Amino acid sequence: MNIAAYIDHTMLKPSTTIAEIEHLCKDAAAWEFAAVCVPPPFVKRAKTLLDPTRVKVATVTGFPFGYSATEAKIAETVLALVDGADEIDMVIDLIALRMGDYEFLRRELKLATEVVHNKERIIKIIIESGILSDDEIVLCCGIAAEAGVDYVKTSTGYAERGATVEAVQLMRHHLPETIKIKASGGVKTYAFAEQLILAGASRLGCSAGVQLMEEQAAR
Repeated sequence: MNIAAYIDHTMLKPSTTIAEIEHLCKDAAAWEFAAVCVPPPFVKRAKTLLDPTRVKVATVTGFPFGYSATEAKIAETVLALVDGADEIDMVIDLIALRMGDYEFLRRELKLATEVVHNKERIIKIIIESGILSDDEIVLCCGIAAEAGVDYVKTSTGYAERGATVEAVQLMRHHLPETIKIKASGGVKTYAFAEQLILAGASRLGCSAGVQLMEEQAAR
């Protein structure tokens, strides 16, 4: 299994520098990863560097906690699209989820999805599966399906628990085939990456992409 096509090569730490983004993009192009995932201020630079390649540029909105106002998330999303982002990874409002305000979640996801799809780009919604119950994960899958998002993503990488095989399996069981899964958070070894793919993940968000490829080459 060649996992390069699954990898969103990621750097989202708050202290990220332009030099690190340039290195990230260079590695992504060399290994032919699916995408890079970078902080919003670096979208333009990443797009310029990767324009000659097939590597997509993703960024995050409402990151990492998801409780930004809907208007702020939409503004972030619009700016990212203007800057050239191919894919938007947006964190859902976990407060609304825990408070049972599912109608708010439906409205927010539907609006964000319309904005992104109007520009013929990809939207992934991050549900932070590691801190949710199975019932909450299933509920999020249903709302995501109603909104017509492209991917449901397990985690931001900032919660105490990231992706698990069990969560990916549960999501795959409760999502239509048209919606893909991105597993992220704690994907640091080839063995774990392979398990997540076999469980149903179509993308892997990780900062250890090069290490995974080196492990694959050594096998």
